[in-house]
Amino acid sequence: MAGDDIHVVPVGDRWTVETQGVGRETFETQDEAIFCGAERARQQQGELLIHSRDGQIREHNWFDNAPRDTEG
Repeated sequence: MAGDDIHVVPVGDRWTVETQGVGRETFETQDEAIFCGAERARQQQGELLIHSRDGQIREHNWFDNAPRDTEG
């Protein structure tokens, strides 16, 4: 079962981590918000979407337990 999308978004001069059904948590820096958001995404096996100051998604990462095909 896939988790909810987790967004790191700017709000004023701070950054928030927003998760549907959970709410939001505010941080001083984007790095702090990304760290928190990544932890939530890992726990919920969801997707982390990182927004830039203009609101556009600049990066996204999927955290799940699916095996990956690797060589080597």
